[in-house]
Amino acid sequence: MNNILSSMCLVSIFFSLNFIQEGNSIKCWDCRSDIDPKCSDPFENKTFAITDCSTQSLSHLPGQKSTMCRKMRQKVNGVWKYVRSCAFLGEPGIGKDERFCLMRTGTYNIFMEYCTCNTKDGCNTSSTMVTYPLLFSLLALIIYVVR
Repeated sequence: MNNILSSMCLVSIFFSLNFIQEGNSIKCWDCRSDIDPKCSDPFENKTFAITDCSTQSLSHLPGQKSTMCRKMRQKVNGVWKYVRSCAFLGEPGIGKDERFCLMRTGTYNIFMEYCTCNTKDGCNTSSTMVTYPLLFSLLALIIYVVR
């Protein structure tokens, strides 16, 4: 009986640590590659401070809160530029799937890609291999209980 009770306590702690998050604001990287080349891909976030988007506002959207991060990649006349910022409008990804970005092309060698996300703070970094801390925590919990 004590083993079941301790297992239930561990499961409760596990779910509390992995699923309780701040929900009021998101923090995003805020930079431009035309000002600092480290803002481009691959992204070197060691020199940038992450921005609390709840402190950001736009004069033409009074009262609008930022709920997402955005990464824009654009090529105009052969020159690539990256912009990372808080996002005020739109939805994450395409059809709420953040793995996909909105792409647009135009005449005169113009290409634009907009990626929006809100799954975690700093999600507007470079595309990298995703780690799953929840999976590792679950695996550790299973090993502990089985032992």
